[in-house]
Amino acid sequence: MPRFKPLHAAVLSVAFLGGAAGVAGWEHLSAPIAVAHAQAAAPNPVLVQGLPDFSPLVDAVGPSVVNIRTMEKVNSSGAAADFPGFPGMDPDMLEFFRRFGLPVPNMPRQQRPGPDGDEEEDQPSGVGSGFILSSDGFIMTNAHVVDGASEVIVTLPDKREFKARIIGADKRTDVAVVKIDAKGLPAVKIGDVNRLKVGEWVMAIGSPFGLENTVTAGIVSAKQRDTGDYLPFIQTDVAINPGNSGGPLINMRGEVVGINSQIYSRSGGFMGISFAIPMDEAIRVSDQLRATGKVSRGRIGVQIGPVNKEIAESLGLGSKASGAVVSAVEPDSPAAKAGIQPGDVITQFNGTKIDKVSDLPRLVGNTKPGSKVAISVFRRGKEQQLNITVADVPADETQVAQADSGAAANAKTLGLRVTELTAAQKKALGVSGGVRVAEASGPAARAGLREGDVILAIANTEVASVKDFEAALSKADQRKPVNVLVRRDEWAQYLLIRPQK
Repeated sequence: MPRFKPLHAAVLSVAFLGGAAGVAGWEHLSAPIAVAHAQAAAPNPVLVQGLPDFSPLVDAVGPSVVNIRTMEKVNSSGAAADFPGFPGMDPDMLEFFRRFGLPVPNMPRQQRPGPDGDEEEDQPSGVGSGFILSSDGFIMTNAHVVDGASEVIVTLPDKREFKARIIGADKRTDVAVVKIDAKGLPAVKIGDVNRLKVGEWVMAIGSPFGLENTVTAGIVSAKQRDTGDYLPFIQTDVAINPGNSGGPLINMRGEVVGINSQIYSRSGGFMGISFAIPMDEAIRVSDQLRATGKVSRGRIGVQIGPVNKEIAESLGLGSKASGAVVSAVEPDSPAAKAGIQPGDVITQFNGTKIDKVSDLPRLVGNTKPGSKVAISVFRRGKEQQLNITVADVPADETQVAQADSGAAANAKTLGLRVTELTAAQKKALGVSGGVRVAEASGPAARAGLREGDVILAIANTEVASVKDFEAALSKADQRKPVNVLVRRDEWAQYLLIRPQK
């Protein structure tokens, strides 16, 4: 139940009691004014009375909410635990501020020999929440909860534990599906997000700070909140903290309407603003993950920007700012082939109006690759209809071909496997080139490199692509240490990879 300050008690008594008791309360404070209002007009009906009882929801949905713990393999030689140059700065702590990763330092570690003879440790890397999608053991959670996990452990409310396998995870929407070998599990009911209203009561169940089966409640603060390219989030004031990630957001009918995923915070803790992934989007993603293990999205190859009121009026679109203005068109892209030009304002896609710039990426992303759709553009005072064939978004990681070249052999010797950076990743990092570390083992791991790092230069040579990386590495003397300029989050530092002896 919300806590109210005593200063507000008199006013709140009217709101909760209503009717005659409320009027009497005001008469006691200012009788002449209250009587005058009563004579002038009939009292307004009380719209809200009392506070809801959430216990039936807990009884109905609680058995379907699970705790998720993850383990991560690290070399006991230690370099993977801290980012060199920043002692004690645990990557999980950085993730805490960025998302909801929660270190669990007091759990025992299990050691086993690594591929290069080093001992590897199964180190606890985080804790989160999830909920049962189907009675045969499919569970939904956040992608960032299971990201990088070597082992996923699911604990049911009845304290049974299962090792889960990751069916698929989609980082763009932060949705993941895991599977445990169990039958007859209580699955949640999925609600209709379109029926959800701002101001409606909602409840969350999860494991904040590892405290399992914790219930918090609040209201829907906003819908269609733009914080990402592909998701219009549900904003609430439900208390969400590290460990709640992946848990359900539940309406008053006992239906899951969202996945608790993010918070807005300056301190890393809850500050009254939390965000949930709408279940209609999450189910669409989970269906693809369960079917193929990945998510296919459409792309048309344009860079876009918002249309403000001044631009709209100058172009003849009227006073209402809507649509997405094309700032650039990728060569040989679906947009280029369809005849879209820089300066065009895209007003409709496949029959759906583009009200704001963020609508277009979502509509295109949700379109099946290969589909031929109509697109409306406003160009030099006239509306034009074009047909465009939607292409597939390339995978985040395009593996390097395992050729028998000297560069491939050298990379293998150093324990490195790298992939190209996507355009979205470059934009997010603010870099024009570099390669992403897809795997780091042996010498590379001991130097401190890990999956997800971005290599900007190697052997004093700047790299813009995998081809550049291979060329620089083939010229390097593999008998000597190789310096690598590494970008991780907002930090960049030189590391030294020492070859095996």
